[in-house]
Amino acid sequence: MITPHPLKKVCYVNHDKICTLAEAAALVQDGDMLALGGMTLYRRPVAFVYELLRRAEPPQDLTLLCFTAGYESDLLVGVGSVRAVHTCYFGLEIFGFAPMFSEAANAGRLRVIEESETSIAAGLRAHLSGVPFLPSTAWIGTDMSRLRPDVQTIQAPYTDETLTAFPALAPDVAVIHALVADKSGNMRLNNNIGIDRELAMAARTVIVTAETVVDHLTADVSIAGPVVTAVAHAPRGAWPTSCYPLYAVGGGELLAYIDACNAQRFFAFIRERIGE
Repeated sequence: MITPHPLKKVCYVNHDKICTLAEAAALVQDGDMLALGGMTLYRRPVAFVYELLRRAEPPQDLTLLCFTAGYESDLLVGVGSVRAVHTCYFGLEIFGFAPMFSEAANAGRLRVIEESETSIAAGLRAHLSGVPFLPSTAWIGTDMSRLRPDVQTIQAPYTDETLTAFPALAPDVAVIHALVADKSGNMRLNNNIGIDRELAMAARTVIVTAETVVDHLTADVSIAGPVVTAVAHAPRGAWPTSCYPLYAVGGGELLAYIDACNAQRFFAFIRERIGE
């Protein structure tokens, strides 16, 4: 048994980290900052989000943290679980806008906190370093400060240079979908890792959903088990986003989703997908 990270909450079933999807979804609490791994339409924790929606009372007042947000995040926005989102991009790539995000943002029901790749990376690194912000030359001379008046500048104490002070980002829960994981939480993600390693290190609770669960994973480990809280088996758990090389994007399903939203059938679509 691998000793868990001392700052992590750990869910053990049968003396390992294996949980059902329902048990893993129960770890998300109202008001959490929820970080969702993967990128755009690749390796997103869709099955986990469906399980959140199956809860008798889905979580409320969530703040989403996504390097890029897509289908899985749009579902949470659509059911009203999200009050704010930190992301560089929110959409469905070639399939167009994320319909429920666009509707909520335009109606003022959702706080959109504009981020860039640098601001997210700096915010996570600040948290991992135990400091409230991280200085950077990024955003200096740009209009990003108009979108983020909360992000302050400081004078460097040694050079008098003006620097951007990116605030720390401290996710409560991170959910990462893996190709393979073992019972101790070691996982393999393939080569497109995005910021999943940083999310796993930064979050207090780390949930892995995996296409396949094995007893011991010893080769090609992308993220090591000590930082992981729970492991849930979720075959095709990223679909209709892709999980290369196992399956491709479900384009027809995404188009059906967009059509349902445009026809004011979002909740009917959700009920069909989660089996209610």
